Amino acid sequence: MNQSSTLDHVTLGGVLSVRELVAVARFRAPVSFSDAYRERVNKSRALVEQFVRENRLVYGVTTGVGENVKRVIPESEAAIYQEKMVMTHCTTVGEPLDEEGVRAVMFMMLANLGTGYTGVRLSVLELLAELLNRGVYPWAPVHGSVGYLGVEAHIALVLLGKGKAFINGTLSDGEAAMKVAGLAPIHLGYKEGLCLISGGTSATALAALSVYGMVNALAAADAVSALTVEALGGNMQAFDERVMAVKKQKDQWKTAENLRRLLADSGILESLGGQNLQDALSLRCIPQAHGAARKTILDARTAIENELNSCDDNPVIHPSGEALSACNADAGFVGIAADSLCIAACYLAKIAERRTDRMVNELVSGLPAFLSPKPDSNCGYMILQYSSAGILGEMRVLAHPASIDAIPTCALQEDYVSMGYNAALKARETAGLLEYVIGNELLAAVQALELKAGGKLSPSRFAQQMIKAVREKAPFMAEDHYISADMEWTRELVYSGRVRQIAEELIGTME
Repeated sequence: MNQSSTLDHVTLGGVLSVRELVAVARFRAPVSFSDAYRERVNKSRALVEQFVRENRLVYGVTTGVGENVKRVIPESEAAIYQEKMVMTHCTTVGEPLDEEGVRAVMFMMLANLGTGYTGVRLSVLELLAELLNRGVYPWAPVHGSVGYLGVEAHIALVLLGKGKAFINGTLSDGEAAMKVAGLAPIHLGYKEGLCLISGGTSATALAALSVYGMVNALAAADAVSALTVEALGGNMQAFDERVMAVKKQKDQWKTAENLRRLLADSGILESLGGQNLQDALSLRCIPQAHGAARKTILDARTAIENELNSCDDNPVIHPSGEALSACNADAGFVGIAADSLCIAACYLAKIAERRTDRMVNELVSGLPAFLSPKPDSNCGYMILQYSSAGILGEMRVLAHPASIDAIPTCALQEDYVSMGYNAALKARETAGLLEYVIGNELLAAVQALELKAGGKLSPSRFAQQMIKAVREKAPFMAEDHYISADMEWTRELVYSGRVRQIAEELIGTME
């Protein structure tokens, strides 16, 4: 899950995973189309052109959209209607979505529209791919979507040489940005405006980024919790295979296995572990708590990856020769999955915050107060736990489900909406906050391990490597010093996948 494990190129046309989306969105892997992708797009477009020749009444092709489905669009106005549709759907507002987020949505548009059921021309998709490959990303405000449309419309607008876009870090109008990249605007044809804005592409894209972050954070949570168990001299009996076997939850078993393997060579635990007959729940219940979160996160990933490989357009241009009006554009699967991610993240964060508190609390840690070698004249890591508590409070607010909400739109034609976009938006924010809580625990655990070992006991190999990684930029706190930069560094170790990488180099995959 770290940068070194990403793909250096993504070819669209086969089965996609979150890994491909992140490779393009975060690590800027170029995209191309397979022959199968091109063939199915061209076949689907031929059907749209056939519908037009036959004067068929087809939603979004020869009719208006939404409540305007009752209105037939004259042939002379069909193309301009598609471009007007894009402009009038640019209704998201506020700050722009970041580059990674926009690139993820663009990738999802290519995935969705290339399924062979949408009727868009290949040339439109080729231009969208070139925007990705040449580093042009549209300015697309974040707020005001009920599941799709608004963000996608701002992106589509740049294909027309309108709107605004970034290139080389500079924001300019769409046509100018394309010119710098050596590209020229296009005009849209039948159905193409609808194709570009329809479908839950923005919701799926942001949810995919969220689940990537949370799967990575889950592995880091297992790894960092092992450091805490070691620092507090935990009782490894709680992670015994015999205990795991009598509870039929394989996700719980995996966490326990991760801890056993990471701590198998700990000299600290060999000398001091298990002095408590029964540890506090924040230590003893790590497999159960992390396992419940693991199942939820991995189930969400399955739902989101199913969406990555789906056609979310409406109508569906079916190879049988029919245009089928339905609602695959609904983002319900993504919305519920994203809401569940927020709950799982809170579950991981609440137990991590409690473990952090146990390390800084001299009443239960067996370590100096607030992990300071000189607690009489220093605060040490006292306020580190405050930070985790405050962040957890934010996460709890974000865990309120968005997908349970519905506000009718479009003159009651769309009398139910998924709110999947809002769920995905807050899931992404939640994933970032979770990384800070785990990073805070990591910072405390490394300090605690050094105090615990005292130069006399040997930490596990994993602990030794993590101490080295943390100390690259976050020094041992012998005396109070500016701590915020240390916290940003340990969060970066979680976010970048380095914690996971160090652990997996020792014990293999943590999934």
